[in-house]
Amino acid sequence: MKISNKWLPILLILSLLLVACGTTAVAPEVEAPLIEEPQMEEEPVVEEPDSAPAEEMVLEFTDDLGRTIVLEELPTAIVSTAPSITESLFAMGAGDLVIGRDEYSIYPEAAFDVESIGPVFGDLPLEVILAMEPDLVIVAQIIPAEQVTQLEELGLTVYWQANPLTFDDLYDNLRSLGQLVGHENDAQMLISSLQDRVAAVVNTLEGVEEKPVVFYELDATDPDNPWTSGAGTFIDTIFTMAGGVNAGAELEGDFTQIGTEALIAINPAVIILGDADFGVTPEMVMARAGWDAMTAVQTGAVYPIDSNTMSVPGPRLVDGLETVARFLHPDLFE
Repeated sequence: MKISNKWLPILLILSLLLVACGTTAVAPEVEAPLIEEPQMEEEPVVEEPDSAPAEEMVLEFTDDLGRTIVLEELPTAIVSTAPSITESLFAMGAGDLVIGRDEYSIYPEAAFDVESIGPVFGDLPLEVILAMEPDLVIVAQIIPAEQVTQLEELGLTVYWQANPLTFDDLYDNLRSLGQLVGHENDAQMLISSLQDRVAAVVNTLEGVEEKPVVFYELDATDPDNPWTSGAGTFIDTIFTMAGGVNAGAELEGDFTQIGTEALIAINPAVIILGDADFGVTPEMVMARAGWDAMTAVQTGAVYPIDSNTMSVPGPRLVDGLETVARFLHPDLFE
């Protein structure tokens, strides 16, 4: 998402003028004619102003809605309305700036020390956010533009960031956040670390021709028609970069359902359970009627995963990439 949110105000340093005072030794008294010494004219004292006039610092950013965000100083009280924003800020060492978070921002553990603003799906808790008196509200793509307007009408400064679709997009988002909150160097260090890890996966898979078909289960409330991820999503990107083929790539929509018969026809070699966080186990999946016809079930290649590393568009997407690569190519990632 496109992100809005650094800049140190100009500090005026007052210099102390030190005046050195010296003493002269007293000479012995001698008789001598008095000679009148010439009087030195005192130079006029020029009083300097205590300080030079300060230039007002104005920081301007453009968020992913194309809006210009103006800050007069670095933010020190941020409300985050998305897990991806919260995780990113903490990962670059800016977690101490966060004074409010949405209820789904539960990583890292330190995020629990931040006051929750409650759920953000549907209507934003505008009055709760306003009462926190933030100097910056950072919102992600889950917040529609009209709600950004509502926040602005309350006098709040808002930065909107789009969800990344590629790792390069992720790096750009992190870089923008770092600039926004005055942690540019920390953000770049984080980006470099993530880039190295992604490169390690890509380099390990270089030249690998076998690309197993992988099915990602988002939700199987109806086990005969489970939800999965289609093409154009970050999950699809991860599967491709991890050396696999997304079983849902040919389905319509970013997130869609697929029937058991259609899934059996695709015959995934690997099944990854994004709904494991909700109690779904590999044993439950392998016991479903008809699923034993799939290669993944026959070989036991059904794996649980932390869904946040696949669907929260923050730094832990690299964790998801590494995990999926191990599932698809265990012989290369031991």
